[in-house]
Order: sequence, then C-alpha cells, then structure tokens
Amino acid sequence: MKKASLLMILGALLLLALYKFPLWNITLGAPQYPDPLGMNIFFNGVQGVEEFDIQNIDGVNHYIGMKKVPKKEDMWEFTVFPIFIVAMSAIGILIGFLGFFKKISYKWFLGWLVVMLVFGIYGLYDFNLWLQDYGTDLDPKAIMKLTDAQGNQMSYKPPFIGTKHILNFTAQSYPRIGTLFVFLGTLFPLLAYVVGKKSSVSKK
Repeated sequence: MKKASLLMILGALLLLALYKFPLWNITLGAPQYPDPLGMNIFFNGVQGVEEFDIQNIDGVNHYIGMKKVPKKEDMWEFTVFPIFIVAMSAIGILIGFLGFFKKISYKWFLGWLVVMLVFGIYGLYDFNLWLQDYGTDLDPKAIMKLTDAQGNQMSYKPPFIGTKHILNFTAQSYPRIGTLFVFLGTLFPLLAYVVGKKSSVSKK
C-alpha cells in the first residue's frame, strides 16, 4: 500500500505544474508573418508566445469581427479552474498520506481519479466551445465580411487539434507540456489504484 500511496501523492503533485506550463498552443502563420503569431493557453489565462503576439492577433482579428483574446477577468474558467486544481491536488496528497498510514483503502484513489477524468473531459469540451464562439460570433460591423461559395458567413474557428487553413493563415492547435503533466497526474493515481488493489488481494 505504501508504493501505491506514493504514486497517488506524486500524481497529485504533478497537477501543480500547470502554474508553470501551458496546456495548449495555437499559432497563426501567414506570408506577412514569417515568424508565426502564437498564444499559449494556461489554465489561468492566455499569453503570447512572443511579447506582441496577442496584440497582433487581436489586430488581425479586428478586421473580420472576431473578439479579442480573452483576459483572465473575461472568462470564469480562468478563476475557477486553478482553484479546482489546487483543491484536487491537496485532496490527492491527503488521500495518499492517509493510504500510506493505512487509514483508508486503495478505492479512494479510484474515486479521486474519476473526479479528475470528469473534470478533464469537461475542460476539453469547454475549450472547444470557446473556440467555436471565438471563430463564429463575429461583429456585424466588421470591416471585412467574407462568405463561402454558398453565401454563408465564413467560420474562423481555429482547429481543436491539428492544422487548418483560414484565408491566408495557417492555424495550428496542439497540446503542450501542461497537458502531459495532467495525463501523468491521472496515470499515476490509476497505477496507484492497480498497485493498491494487487497489494490488498495478495494479503487475503
């Protein structure tokens, strides 16, 4: 049970890396921007890859009526998600310590994991909704109004993951190292549950 508990503690600690590393990255490349514009998406805000990237992205988007890249105060997620992650990290560490001293069973590791998985799935769903709104909720007074061959308003939604050509821009969207830490932060508790279960069975 001690090995399982240490895995649980390690997994919970890894979540705190989200304060340092971005979860996602979106870049926009075009002939006029030989060095692509980019934004790193953290769980508590959005930052430009380079100093003026956000300013330049907002400037380009203004012409087609897209909203500005949201600031921390513009989205409730940037306030709530960090609180949730810190709380889950603290609870996971506590569960690990209680397991280490045999105060609780290995089944608590699985309960914690299920909550994190539900949160992770919701986070990805919410992120995709934001991309949809960002690329389709356009200002009707925009300088440029472009339509497709059928006369429908064009969508400028960046890809959820992968590459997409939008006008003369190439948009790329991929997970970053923060997502890896989230993956490991859920993998280790899963391993903790498996190891704890085997340890429990072997003692019977």
